[in-house]
Amino acid sequence: MWFWLGGAILSEVAATLSLRASAGFTRIVPTVILVVGYAFSFFALSQALKLGMNIGVAYAVWSAIGVALIATIGVVFLRESLSPIQVGGLVLIIAGVVALELGRSSSVG
Repeated sequence: MWFWLGGAILSEVAATLSLRASAGFTRIVPTVILVVGYAFSFFALSQALKLGMNIGVAYAVWSAIGVALIATIGVVFLRESLSPIQVGGLVLIIAGVVALELGRSSSVG
């Protein structure tokens, strides 16, 4: 399950980076990477769900890690900046995912 979710996250991040590089879908290679990346991301996410991963946890982990990775890549490689409030927001997103996962493992049934 987690293998598929990891693949979904990485391909979604690659597709999102290609979205920027596609220059409004005017550059063919980034556009193809974008389409294939998003398609594979949803396929991989569906495989994690098919194997029994809880949809709320899967989507929360997929989206939160994707947001955190994109924000980090933006700061480190694309010279974008994050304000302290934005950093706090990322921390809250990650804390929320951790809470979902901890709640899942402690719930009965």
